[in-house]
Amino acid sequence: MPRILIKAREPFSSYSHFVGAIAAACGLAIMLIRAVTKGVDALTALSVLLFGLSLIALYSASAVYHYARAGEQVLRVLKKLDHSMIYVLIAGSYTPIVLKYMQAPGSYLFLAVIWGIALFGIAVKLIWIDAPRFLGTILYLLMGWAVIFRFDVVLSMPAPAITLLAIGGLSYTIGGVIYILKKPNLSQVLGFHELFHLFVLAGSVAHYLVVFWFVL
Repeated sequence: MPRILIKAREPFSSYSHFVGAIAAACGLAIMLIRAVTKGVDALTALSVLLFGLSLIALYSASAVYHYARAGEQVLRVLKKLDHSMIYVLIAGSYTPIVLKYMQAPGSYLFLAVIWGIALFGIAVKLIWIDAPRFLGTILYLLMGWAVIFRFDVVLSMPAPAITLLAIGGLSYTIGGVIYILKKPNLSQVLGFHELFHLFVLAGSVAHYLVVFWFVL
């Protein structure tokens, strides 16, 4: 294995999410170019910008945390940042889709609740980072699937968008279940944690395509 990869504390997790961060930055640039080209309104453009930044934030925080070889206190801070960014990404992913397909003022109320849950989750992570992993993961999943309470909005979306939305949600969910169960472990390189990160990447790709094709 190349020396630069060996230096990482968790090579696969770190470098896969470094790739994710770079892809997210490129993807954001492409979305913004598309937004300008299509002349979308300012609110849509801002929501897409927020989504792209949330992707970059999540994958950057994860990559740095899993790369770092540092003292316990530094790693705890990085872990809190890593876990907190999951809430930011979930809320950031909702924002452009909800604003596109849910009518105001319901869309604003729904997003206020989602972002409120995100802030609550972040506060919990900052205070209790050592909580049992299933507690945080369940909150992530409940927040991610909150859209079922407005399933009429989902049904108003084009069929391909619904399919991609479902693929993304299921990818995140499967990853979450793997993270809770700590299995399967396919090899020394590809354990449950690495699989979790791959499913997160897959979920992000699916939701990116929803925003790119069906919001912009």
